[in-house]
Amino acid sequence: MKDYTLTRTAIRAGQYKGVLTTRARVEGIPELELVYLGSSVARVQVTPDAGRDRQWNVKVAIPPSSINEGVQTYLLRLVEGNEVLDSFAIATGTVLEGDFGAEIALLRAELELLKKAFRNHCAQG
Repeated sequence: MKDYTLTRTAIRAGQYKGVLTTRARVEGIPELELVYLGSSVARVQVTPDAGRDRQWNVKVAIPPSSINEGVQTYLLRLVEGNEVLDSFAIATGTVLEGDFGAEIALLRAELELLKKAFRNHCAQG
């Protein structure tokens, strides 16, 4: 392996952006792929970072057809050797409503307990 490090800089407007670096001497541009459900689904654009040796800018469009209800997990990996360099997940849909609703209800209950304890403390003091 060439000891690559992929640092995510943003996921915006359906695009993943990052910076790929290595300490090893390499020839050419590394090839990366975006993997979803075990299959390569998108071509990753890897371009040299001007003025920086052994550093590349990485950009890939997240295929809209892969974004579905629930949690979708994506991997960015080297084509040669299949080494996973980064992963991310996109969560959408009604699956999350219950999770967020339960979390908000728990926070409200905890806030009510704190308010009651604070009022008791003030009344005793």
